[in-house]
Amino acid sequence: MAVSDKGEQVNADVRPPVGIDELLEHVRAGYERIEPQQAYEAARAGDALLVDIRYAALRDRDGLIPGAVVVERNELEWRLDPQGSHRLPEATRHDLRVVVICNEGYASSLAVRSLRELGLHRATDLAGGFQAWREAGLPVR
Repeated sequence: MAVSDKGEQVNADVRPPVGIDELLEHVRAGYERIEPQQAYEAARAGDALLVDIRYAALRDRDGLIPGAVVVERNELEWRLDPQGSHRLPEATRHDLRVVVICNEGYASSLAVRSLRELGLHRATDLAGGFQAWREAGLPVR
């Protein structure tokens, strides 16, 4: 515990509240996001695992990225932790390059933060999400 300017005890680990825009800016400052064409090329070269975290209704409505692994957001950490007992077969090492894809590129940024805290230091997300992928004319099924 720390002491405030007013002499009150405060938890030094508790940060003042921030808005979502400020939080996203802070999170994204810690890594380089990837553009759709770069993600496509990295996946084709075997240098990246594309992970689609969109919920089922969006996948049903808009389609899927061929080759992307679908992992619902609420299971992401369990499926990608190389030390976890519930990990995907692809999640074997901490240097795995993971590209997280949500619908528009917001939830994926927050997911990357969590993956990086698990030690997946090459985790990134798709700028603009699935919608940017589709707008770039990249494959969708």
